[in-house]
Amino acid sequence: MSKDETLSRIINSGVIAVLRAPSGEMLADVAEALLAGGVEAIEVTFTVPGAHRVLEQVADRLGDKVLLGAGTVLDPETARTALLAGAEFIVAPTVNLNVVRLCRRYDKAVMPGALTPTEVLAAWEAGADVVKVFPSDLTGPKYLKALHGPLPQVRLMPTGGVNLQTAADFLRAGACALGIGGSLVEAKAVAAGDMARIESLARQYAEIVRHTRAGKSDTQE
Repeated sequence: MSKDETLSRIINSGVIAVLRAPSGEMLADVAEALLAGGVEAIEVTFTVPGAHRVLEQVADRLGDKVLLGAGTVLDPETARTALLAGAEFIVAPTVNLNVVRLCRRYDKAVMPGALTPTEVLAAWEAGADVVKVFPSDLTGPKYLKALHGPLPQVRLMPTGGVNLQTAADFLRAGACALGIGGSLVEAKAVAAGDMARIESLARQYAEIVRHTRAGKSDTQE
């Protein structure tokens, strides 16, 4: 899949589900539940033991029904491993120029992390397709709006602090998509194997994206 196709799917979907767990067990089931709830972009972080195998399992089971990415990618070696395992996009908490170059070489989307205006612009000028604004739980939607004002050309994706109460505010502040971890892929639900809970949350977030983009004021509880 080309980088442009990947970006189109991510932006249209509006949500990237971040899978971070102490074990890779059941994460393929989690991915299936997310897809059933309407969230197709899924990021498996490399803090998960055997993350490349999880990527392979999800890719084998769901194919191109999901848009598979890898997160917490800190170096080009990890990025290449992730791409070979089936990842179509790479996400990082920081900017590593070698990771950006590798992704551009293979026409894959890359989303490095930044926080300050200087860092955000530097990431964009280095070749980021989306800049992950992290950690957004420390800054919130008002900060994202403040960034978006002078940097409207930069695609911004807040990660951290995005939940059912703040998701719409982040979108209205200028987010092109939302990176959502524990408030979507709840650790308790994963541990209990409660895929119905994860599917329900995915459906709620997907609805928030649709309603907010349509200009509706409905909120999800």
